Amino acid sequence: MADEERELLLADERGGFTVERDAIISTIDLHDPAEGAALRAGEEGDGGEDFDAVPTEKRQLGLISASFLIFNSVVGTGIYSTPSLILRLSGSPGMSLVVWLIGALIASAGTAVYVEFGTGLPRSGAEKNYLEFIYRKPKYLATCVYAFLTILIGWAAANGVIFGDYVVHALGLSVTLTNTRSIGVLALTSAFLIHATNLKFGLRLQNALGIFVLGVLFFIALAGILNLLGAPGFKQGDGGKNLQWDNLWTGTRLEANGFVIALYNVIWSFVGYRNANYALSEVRDPVRTLKRAAPLAIIVITVLYLLVNIAYLAVVPREELENGGQVVAALFFRNLFGKQSERVVSAIIALSVYGNMLALLFAGGRVVQELARECILPFSEFFASNKPFGTPFAGLFWQWAFSCILTVAPPPGDAFDFIVQVNMLPSSVASLLVTGGLLFLHSPYAKARTAWAWDPPFKAWRSVTVFFFASNLFLVIVPLVPPAPGMEVFANLPYWLPVVAALGIGGLGAAYWYMYWVYLPSRGGYKLEKMFLVQEDGVSRSVFVKLKE
Repeated sequence: MADEERELLLADERGGFTVERDAIISTIDLHDPAEGAALRAGEEGDGGEDFDAVPTEKRQLGLISASFLIFNSVVGTGIYSTPSLILRLSGSPGMSLVVWLIGALIASAGTAVYVEFGTGLPRSGAEKNYLEFIYRKPKYLATCVYAFLTILIGWAAANGVIFGDYVVHALGLSVTLTNTRSIGVLALTSAFLIHATNLKFGLRLQNALGIFVLGVLFFIALAGILNLLGAPGFKQGDGGKNLQWDNLWTGTRLEANGFVIALYNVIWSFVGYRNANYALSEVRDPVRTLKRAAPLAIIVITVLYLLVNIAYLAVVPREELENGGQVVAALFFRNLFGKQSERVVSAIIALSVYGNMLALLFAGGRVVQELARECILPFSEFFASNKPFGTPFAGLFWQWAFSCILTVAPPPGDAFDFIVQVNMLPSSVASLLVTGGLLFLHSPYAKARTAWAWDPPFKAWRSVTVFFFASNLFLVIVPLVPPAPGMEVFANLPYWLPVVAALGIGGLGAAYWYMYWVYLPSRGGYKLEKMFLVQEDGVSRSVFVKLKE
């Protein structure tokens, strides 16, 4: 097709900006191994850096920063706020520990799956890249559905709710909706401004808080062990009865919906294991770094989580723990060291939650930017840009805005649990599709076709992949089952609302895809072709041109 027949389409009509024709470059489609085999990750000596068109100077994350990016995104909200609900839904201390162990196994399996994909497609964006690589037809449908499921949920919203709760607790203020939500929004705003205006300072603060959080969890675990051993100064509290064999399994429940909601909350506490995958374009030697950082972070977190839960059970009486809401850790220190320690500990945990908030905003902003680099979002040039501070300012702003909305919108009492489920269901669906796709890539059918050539430098065991697939299938289906009487998670919302919300958001993504990739081209008598250009900052992005038929 002659150049004069090519006309810029989506960049202009959806984005409200223009792109000079001579800015378009001929380049290899990094998602097509038939065209891009020379740039495939894992080629000896390239470390994955040649896979994505990102200048070397923009790769500022090393092993430590990548590890703490994962660590901070995992630890922050869940371990301090979900044990109460998990104990109540599982029915007994022993079963609650089993649920945590199952969640840890699922997270470990997920880590292996995402390390395989991250070393095979080492660029920012995670699931966006993997779904686009696997599900080729209808073209861009999976990407659009994932885009809406990603951009219309606030990644850090739960942090806003919990941060507000703990700060109010620490300051001794009256607990009101205005107090807690206002403080949460202020925290989200400061985290956004830090990451949006000063990348290096944001990373240093994130790493420092990661070290601090590691110390806090270690201290809680150690204090619980010393309590069980009867060490001087650690003998307070009578929660040790929870761990006596006669009490350990008393009240165990195996009701499906409650068990899955408990698992959701455990997996929510681990979900950041894939956080480095969202920012691989900014990681030095991404293949080698990811292979080390992800397993290291998850092993450390799993051990600490199990020890911290044992510590809670050792110190806090069962009835108090079941009704502890989102301030379980504060109850732990109150029972162990007296009420005077509770406010100090609440402030410490608030800092941990803030570190998690920083990590989630950091990753979420990169996902929005990567979707824009693919020209999937409206105003793609704006969201793909690193202006004006050398950071994905627009993507971070979008994540901040939706996180603030979800922080203030849900009713009191249900806010945290609703946010967890609204975030976790799309995450489970995406993981289900990604893992099913990985099983497909290893099938004889895919191996026989060049279009799906797949030979990454790290491969998860088949049994691990199957386990992760089955886990996510279970987590997607069972929330549709009505909860048994007395097992309701929400006080004021129907159990099915998170499912309907997730399906509705995914449906919007499908409608968006149909409008711009099917309906309008059909009416206009053209088809779309992706091309690439380089931004002023040296980073490539896509534009679509229309070919007249």
